[in-house]
Amino acid sequence: MSTIYESLNPPQKEAVLCTEGPLLVLAGAGSGKTRVLTHRIAYLIEEKGVDPWNILAITFTNKAAQEMRERVDRLVGLGRESIWVSTFHSACVRILRRHIDFLGYDNHFAIYDTDDQKNVIKEVTRRLNLDTKLYKEKALLSGISHAKDELLTPDDLAKDARDSFEVKVAEAYREYQSALAKNNALDFDDLICKTVELFEKHPQVLEYYQERFRYILVDEYQDTNTAQFRLVSLLAEKYRNLCVVGDDDQSIYRFRGANIRNILGFENVFPDAAVIRLEQNYRSTGRILEAANHVIANNTARKAKTLWTANETGDKIHFRQFLSGYEEAEYVVGEITAHHRDGRFRYKDCAVLYRTNAQSRLFEEKLLYSGIPYKIVGGINFYSRKEIKDLLSYLKTVDNARDDLAVRRILNVPRRGIGDTTQAKIQDYADQMGYSFYEALRVAEEIPSLGRSLKKIDGFVSLIQTLRTKADFCTVRELLEEVIQATGYVEDLAKEGTEEAEARIENIDELISKTQAFMEAMEERGEKATLSAFLEEIALVADIDTVDDSQDYVLLMTLHSAKGLEFPCVFMAGMEEGLFPSEGFRKRDEYDEEMEEERRLCYVGITRAMKSLTLTSARQRMVRGDVQMHAVSRFVQEIPRELVDLGYTVREKKPALDKVISPNSAYAQMKMAFQTRPYQSAQAVPASRNFGNKTMGTLEYGIGDTVRHVKFGVGKVTEIVEGGRDYEVTVEFDRAGRRKMFAGFAKLKKI
Repeated sequence: MSTIYESLNPPQKEAVLCTEGPLLVLAGAGSGKTRVLTHRIAYLIEEKGVDPWNILAITFTNKAAQEMRERVDRLVGLGRESIWVSTFHSACVRILRRHIDFLGYDNHFAIYDTDDQKNVIKEVTRRLNLDTKLYKEKALLSGISHAKDELLTPDDLAKDARDSFEVKVAEAYREYQSALAKNNALDFDDLICKTVELFEKHPQVLEYYQERFRYILVDEYQDTNTAQFRLVSLLAEKYRNLCVVGDDDQSIYRFRGANIRNILGFENVFPDAAVIRLEQNYRSTGRILEAANHVIANNTARKAKTLWTANETGDKIHFRQFLSGYEEAEYVVGEITAHHRDGRFRYKDCAVLYRTNAQSRLFEEKLLYSGIPYKIVGGINFYSRKEIKDLLSYLKTVDNARDDLAVRRILNVPRRGIGDTTQAKIQDYADQMGYSFYEALRVAEEIPSLGRSLKKIDGFVSLIQTLRTKADFCTVRELLEEVIQATGYVEDLAKEGTEEAEARIENIDELISKTQAFMEAMEERGEKATLSAFLEEIALVADIDTVDDSQDYVLLMTLHSAKGLEFPCVFMAGMEEGLFPSEGFRKRDEYDEEMEEERRLCYVGITRAMKSLTLTSARQRMVRGDVQMHAVSRFVQEIPRELVDLGYTVREKKPALDKVISPNSAYAQMKMAFQTRPYQSAQAVPASRNFGNKTMGTLEYGIGDTVRHVKFGVGKVTEIVEGGRDYEVTVEFDRAGRRKMFAGFAKLKKI
């Protein structure tokens, strides 16, 4: 046998060699699960003679799929391009592109992102005359998404409705699906649901893929929902060679529909399944791992396992408690600065993890002030910027003219003088005739009272038809450049001559570069670089996919976003009752399902750290304009005292508050940090606009105004909130994305 398998530890090797029948691999954090999966694929091909064509490997993120793909390509020789290494959504898109016509859709369907979904549900609430104060769009979309995760139809939802709200959700769901079908569009949840529907309604299609994928490997199995479980079960039904790899202790996506019972009950569904545990951790030091084990041991709904490591013992876990969130951020950024100066860690070795996105602001301000490069994971997506959405809507219309959202977006881009009244007449005619919006545009001469708008509409239709003709022989890049030239988009921006317009042109240049990179990547894989494939790739981009490993910057992200990553130096901020675990859990039972998920999230955060882990908390923190007091998180208290270095806290600045831990007494620090009750209620202190003799002044700009920042450039003010010390201003910058900052610190200038 090849020496590549001799490098595996005994449980890893056992998992690689166990090739027939169902297999559950319980892979603890940092235990080398990707190594097992890729070596298993190599073993199937090299030692068992399995055709690469018959192997499917599925994971959740593009980043994980790309890493697995690269490792497989290094291990496997001839035929490696035939192996499907993909995310759930990408795999389903490939299947649906080929067979969705069985379900009455055109194969050139659009994939709607979050913004598109919001636009559709907004129209649905209007059509159903729903009070958006009672039936918020976000809640309706959440209800629809949950129903799809559970493979429930609108009829199922209506039948099981327990109250009037759920009845309305079912009605909205029905209208929402009708609108998607009319636009020949699917949302993310549909990609899975429609594939399951395809397999269940058309056995011949299912049989084809069962024969194609005789060996199936699923990564991060603990994150699967009911629909994904059904999909995998159907594919594996015939040959039953299903290998699932996951860790129930890292199941943290319940809010997205993940069903932990899929992994906890795997042996109930597959009674003959082999179960192998990977418990040796290769990532973290001994103390970090021991801390993680002690925290997660407090959960009851889990499969027993204890991670161990042959790595060095390492430093103790650092815990620091501060008076405020400001001091917490100041300390963390100071530590990052010191680590970088001493040469211990590079900036990109450091990550600041927090429970909610709102916590990023203070760290961002301190990093900016210190001149430290950083990136926030989960900021404004490049593909959500106006100029990018406009140009992509042209490409979407060329690819799928039934996409009403895309067509309506560009009808007046650039301005053609086709007003709202005219558009309403076109939409009414389309609804009356059962046409798509674009189909109604093509027969606009049949619509009465359009007057002079008819000529303008004809010009738009002619442009789209010309582009559709060129799409048959142009590359994606050539087609995009043709759109830019035909519409005069960049030319119009150049005439503006503003800094904002220049930034938009730079973004368009970046989009052109993206098309070129896409074409080169497809050529390397031996696949055709079609327009549909390009739009599909963009639609499936996740926040974490934008992280460039070659760039030296500190990463700021939520604990959920950090899943699957690792960093030499990790700071977990906001370790307080009421924040982590969040406010809703403080009065709940210790072993509530949701509390256990919060603890799993903490476990995930701890196990991201390789060499250094620092936990921080603040005794008081401003939340929604109020100062609130919080005790140290119960998760910190679950770590044995001997594993923790309590160190020093920032000294107290306001004597009126309860005394901060004295830096002269280690015992006092320990008592304060670890013996505080799990939640200490405190009367919120209202934020005041007066500080001594200083009163917050007025701003020269308001919401909707365009402003300039010395570093971030030009942006639009979207929100202004009166904070405890200053106005908190939110700005959507053209190049830097969404930023929150204090007005006095930002020194924004109105343009």
